[in-house]
Amino acid sequence: MSIDPTDRRPAPTGGQPHLCRRALFGGAGAVAAAAVLSACGGETEETDSTPAAPTTPPEPGPDAAVVAATADIPVGSGVLFADRRLVVTQPVAGDYRAFVALCTHSGCNITGVVADEIVCDCHGSRFRLDGTVSRGPARKPLKARPAGARGADVVVD
Repeated sequence: MSIDPTDRRPAPTGGQPHLCRRALFGGAGAVAAAAVLSACGGETEETDSTPAAPTTPPEPGPDAAVVAATADIPVGSGVLFADRRLVVTQPVAGDYRAFVALCTHSGCNITGVVADEIVCDCHGSRFRLDGTVSRGPARKPLKARPAGARGADVVVD
């Protein structure tokens, strides 16, 4: 007995539609393809229009290392210390922040601080001075490190 793949007549018993193997496996393939495509569709370049609320940075411990003089970190900007893989910012006077200088998108090195943004030229991500994302493709904030001022020095754990 030969099976016609276009035959959609009810099966002889139970009134269930007749499905051939080709239709069954074709449908399963379409479901698998849709799952793969939806998993890939998440990485789009979009701007996060609602910034994450800045958090209070952790305080550095007693063994924190001196990384710069307070005068070397401009208010409303920051400095990249590439040799230490560290970015130090001062969003407002006296508020020092430190971040691991690796982009949270794909782990590329942060390339600098331009005006009031931390920049990753690898794929174009930008971060605010508090480490939150201002432009993707990165979606997560930079990893913060405890930082603060001790006298005329900026210290970071």
